[in-house]
Amino acid sequence: MTHITLEESKPICEAAINKAEELGIKIAVSVVDSALNLVTMQKMDDALILAIDGSKGKAVASVIFGQPTGELEERSKRPTFRALEIQWGGRFVMGQGALPIIRDGEVIGACGVGGGTPEEDEICAASGISTL
Repeated sequence: MTHITLEESKPICEAAINKAEELGIKIAVSVVDSALNLVTMQKMDDALILAIDGSKGKAVASVIFGQPTGELEERSKRPTFRALEIQWGGRFVMGQGALPIIRDGEVIGACGVGGGTPEEDEICAASGISTL
């Protein structure tokens, strides 16, 4: 299985933060690999402390399901998915703001963002991934 590398993930975080600055918001951004390991995480000064865990949790969910987390929100209300969230100890967040990183049809990681509105978070994540 291929993973996103540290060198690939650094510009993703930088681009996401640059987009957040353009939007006038404060975010945290996390990049995880396909094994759900945190590769890179950055938090802007004055970003909400909850944005840190939110960004990582969204990225983890995006890898697990291989989809943008915005597409998972409806499912999160189902009993099965609530049970999975409990079993996983809150390690993933099924809320908009993360996108999978796909290379050659394989999920190699994900970029998750927290701190803005769900839509702003996803815009920042997309800006980050566009660096690849």
